[in-house]
Amino acid sequence: MQIVTLLANPDRANLSRTGVDTLRRAWGGGEVRWLDPGIAVEFPLESVPSDFRARWQELQDQGFDLNILPAEGRRKKVLLADMDSTMIGQECVDELAAEAGVGPRVAEITARAMNGELDFEGALRERVALLAGLPAEVIHKVLAERITFTPGGRKLIGTMKTQGGYTVLVSGGFTAFSEAVATYLGFDENRANVLLVEDGKLSGKVAEPILGRAAKVAALEATCARLGVAEDQVIAVGDGANDLDMLHRAGCGVALHAKPTVAAQCEVRVNHGDLTALLYLQGYGRDEIVAAP
Repeated sequence: MQIVTLLANPDRANLSRTGVDTLRRAWGGGEVRWLDPGIAVEFPLESVPSDFRARWQELQDQGFDLNILPAEGRRKKVLLADMDSTMIGQECVDELAAEAGVGPRVAEITARAMNGELDFEGALRERVALLAGLPAEVIHKVLAERITFTPGGRKLIGTMKTQGGYTVLVSGGFTAFSEAVATYLGFDENRANVLLVEDGKLSGKVAEPILGRAAKVAALEATCARLGVAEDQVIAVGDGANDLDMLHRAGCGVALHAKPTVAAQCEVRVNHGDLTALLYLQGYGRDEIVAAP
């Protein structure tokens, strides 16, 4: 048995009962269950329809996310989440670069690396080198003035933890940011790279080994082994090329507002919803969703 999930941007909340019922009848689906009126709805289906891709594109063009997942084992026990452009709206290295006066140059490298055009580790070393000499205290300024949180993050973390889940922030960014982000959102733990500081200034180097694409998979493996949880009980979310192996390995890998080449390689995609989409995909209804304490 499969479950069809339709999601709207929460700010618009424009899913209509008529449109949902039209799709359900066309596919011969079962009873409709509204998870959140106007925002999220689901219904069961025997198998994935042959015209799924065409319907997916049609609904994307209308501003809706359509996904089909197996009904069994939907609610996951572990969340692994990327940080930059996933749990927060920015790439931290780009924001530091803007303060250092090299913003456009670093942002161009970041975009190419996240789209899979450059080796992640090499691109990170190159970008960090351009930050050499920047006062370390600028990190606090960037956190306070430039970083915004993706809507739904505290609800995602709070709900999964209330249901007994374990949450890990695993970032190719920096601990100077991930520690603050993890604390605010309520993650159980965080993993990221360490920016090296000398005499109160960024040295232009990052501690080795770099946490990149392979390290995110290693974090998944280690977390599951430590908790005694099967990998199919993990839901992972990310947006960049360095997240792909983690997304493919997890029981449910969600490409959230992902780079085009990344989204094209993922089965589960959210382009219009926010982080609460990960709860709706697991079958949580509005009455079950809570915020992090």
